[in-house]
Formats: sequence, C-alpha cells, structure tokens
Amino acid sequence: MTTKPRNLGDVLQEFSQHRQLMQDELQKVIVGQAEVIEQIFAAVFTRGHCLLVGVPGLAKTLMVSTLARILDIRFKRIQFTPDLMPSDITGTNVLEEDERGRRDFRFVGGPIFTNILLADEINRTPPKTQAALLQARQDREVTVGQETYPLPEPFFTIATQNPIEQEGTYPLPEAQLDRFMFNIKVDYPSADEEEQILATTTHGEQAEVRKVLSGKAILNLQNLVGKVAVSEYIVQYVARLVRATRPVDATAPPFVRELIDWGAGPRAGQFLIQGGKALAAMDGRFSVAIEDVQKITIPVLRHRICTNFQAQAEGMTNEDIIERLVRETPPPVIPKYSG
Repeated sequence: MTTKPRNLGDVLQEFSQHRQLMQDELQKVIVGQAEVIEQIFAAVFTRGHCLLVGVPGLAKTLMVSTLARILDIRFKRIQFTPDLMPSDITGTNVLEEDERGRRDFRFVGGPIFTNILLADEINRTPPKTQAALLQARQDREVTVGQETYPLPEPFFTIATQNPIEQEGTYPLPEAQLDRFMFNIKVDYPSADEEEQILATTTHGEQAEVRKVLSGKAILNLQNLVGKVAVSEYIVQYVARLVRATRPVDATAPPFVRELIDWGAGPRAGQFLIQGGKALAAMDGRFSVAIEDVQKITIPVLRHRICTNFQAQAEGMTNEDIIERLVRETPPPVIPKYSG
C-alpha cells in the first residue's frame, strides 16, 4: 500500500503549528521577548548562528537552555573566560597505552560536538580562542592536528554578549561577527512583563516544558524552509538594500556616504533571503514577502555596517541608519498581469 504524498500547503501548516507549540513551551519560562524568540527560531530553521546582546539579568542564557529542553537534541554550554584555550572547545589528542603496552593517540572531542552550543559571554575570551569557533560555524567541522572531524547535525551556535562590560573583554573581530546570521538585541521587559517575571520567578517552582521536535525533524524542517519560493523581485530588493549600505556604491544614498565607513557584504543578502524564507514558512506561507525581509533587516545588518565619527557626533546608531535605509529603499515595482 502506497501512501499519498502530502502537498506543500499541509506541510507548511503543520510547520506553523510546531513553531507555535515551541513558542508556547518556551514562554512558559520566558516572559515576553517575542521578537527575540522569533529570530532565534528563524536561525535554527535555516542552519544559522546568532549573537544575543543584552545587559546581565535579561534571561539570555535561560532562553537558550530552555530552547534546548524543548528540542530533543544535545546541548552544551561553554562559559568563555580569559584563560579558556581552543582545545577546551574543540577537544584534543590524548596519549593512551593499551594492555600490551602499545601507545597511541586518541581524539577526545570537546563540548563543541553537540547540536546546540551556547557560547556564554563570548567576548570574554581572547581572539585565539574565539577563532576556534570559526571553522565549526562556517564548515560544521573541526580540525585537530592532521584530522578533520564532522560536527553532528543539526548544529548551531548561540552566543551571548554583555554590551556594557568592557573590563577584561575582547571585542569580536568583523570576520567573527559576519558568521552570525543575526545580531539580536535583548532589551528590557515592559512594566507589565517585569511584574509578571517577579510574580512567577520568586515562588521557588520551575515550569515544566515538554519536548517538541527531534533532531531529525529539525533537519526535515530546515530542508522545507529551503524550498520556500523567492521571487526575482525579492532578490532584486535584497540586492538593492544590501548594496545601498556601501558608501562606495553608486546606488548608495547621500546619508550612507556621510555616515558609514563600510557596508555589508553578499553574506548579508543571503541571510536576508534565508531569514525571510524562515519567517514565511513559520507563518505557513509558500513564498517570501517584502515584509519578511524588512522585519529582519536590523538583526541581519546591525553588525555588518560600520558608522563613522560623524554618525556618532549626530547621535545616529546603526539601527537608526538601517531604519532610514529601509524607508528610502523602495521595493521593485511588480508589473501587473494583463491576461
């Protein structure tokens, strides 16, 4: 007996329901932060990595550890410190002696061999150790000595960073930042949310969450997101938006040339399209809309443009410039169909 293949619409609707179920479980523990959660989900379903930036006490670590609890996959946390070595992350070769007295090296994998890796306070470790994550995030493999070891699938890194603590920190180089799909700002809760946090977290009980997705299901959903349609007009809009961030480009508006030293590279456009696909799929839709791209423009571009002294003197942040850029970059005109 052959089973009838399911149509894409039914699969997308089921995906949307799973996503809502994940959010419901996560928000048993996390109050508010709906945009942050949506962006983390978008990164997970597109094989992306994200950087959570916020002051201490905003539940960044709790958010990631709770996400790991609702997904039936492995989770490891690394607390980054100034004395952390690359081998503490990747693992190392150890010399072992068998019962016959023969000695040989055996590789012992580090905590990076997991599905979700929480890199806590990633800017508190020197660049040498930060670089240990580069190959893992880009190629999903680790090289130790002369051997290269593949990482398990799915694999994604969620790093946290404290923006106000400068003592004993090592700012992430641009090459490191560019590997993060999203730079997600975790902001203070609203007044109502803060009251709810105080009421629910001070009675000594911990909310129970249940597992929603397995590792295999996540891989299937990642493949599904890749099949979401992207029209040529969306591609044109994304390319126009990214190129407009570069002060040397002829299409850049005057304010970009005045306020930005350098803009985003092609990887930003790739992430805008992939993130747009994830938002569309999580909403149960077949194709990416302009609004999907605009919704994630700030977390994708925030860490990919560099403002100059004039922007700082005028009090213009990266977010201000990106918002203005979105307002002043019109989407392509879609020709009307005439039958």
